Amino acid sequence: MVALVAPAKLTLSLRITGVRADGYHLIDAEMVSLDLVDTLVIEAGHEVVIDGGGQINPDDNLITRALAFAGRTARVTVNKRIPTGAGLGGGSADAAAILRWAGYTDVQGAAQLGADVPFCLVGGRARVQGIGELVQPLEHIPRTLTLLIPPFGCSTPAVYRRWDEMGGPEGSNGNDLEPAALEVEPRLDQYRRTLEQATGQTARLAGSGSTWFVEGGYPGEGRIVVHAVSASKIHP
Repeated sequence: MVALVAPAKLTLSLRITGVRADGYHLIDAEMVSLDLVDTLVIEAGHEVVIDGGGQINPDDNLITRALAFAGRTARVTVNKRIPTGAGLGGGSADAAAILRWAGYTDVQGAAQLGADVPFCLVGGRARVQGIGELVQPLEHIPRTLTLLIPPFGCSTPAVYRRWDEMGGPEGSNGNDLEPAALEVEPRLDQYRRTLEQATGQTARLAGSGSTWFVEGGYPGEGRIVVHAVSASKIHP
């Protein structure tokens, strides 16, 4: 039996620098790993089991795809703590944990599983470009952050489509997708205001949403205080 840790990722900033001919958007983003983690237990077998009431399909998910991609089989028991659909890369983090366990190290190849998997495979703090496959590690900066995670997710494809329809606006708060996300899911605004009123800080949207975050630790109802973790904590 082997226990794996899959840290959430937080997109601190995101600029869209272009759109490829195939419709994929090119980004220039800064991402960090968090001490909010899923835990995966690996044993002999051929199934994915969800422990703790997680919301993933045990028959078709990024864990089973990562196992197939790496040419491995296993029984994986997942304790989900990273909320699904919150823009924190939970599925990608789980897939990256499987790839690390399997000894798979091709960061650009990992993009075949999803745009966030390459960063989650590297972890720590990094500049992420291309469609997510170009990951440049950066020096770790200790950070405390407070997250507010609404009880609903945002569709990443829908947010990117709306960004295109809006003519490609530049976000005023470091995230170009924020204006489009607020149009796709207007309920986001009330959660932003709740976090700002509770902390006195300007809230930022994590990627395409739905998580809002601020720098600093502000424990309280509905808020999660987290810390950035270095790549060395992920690759012991």
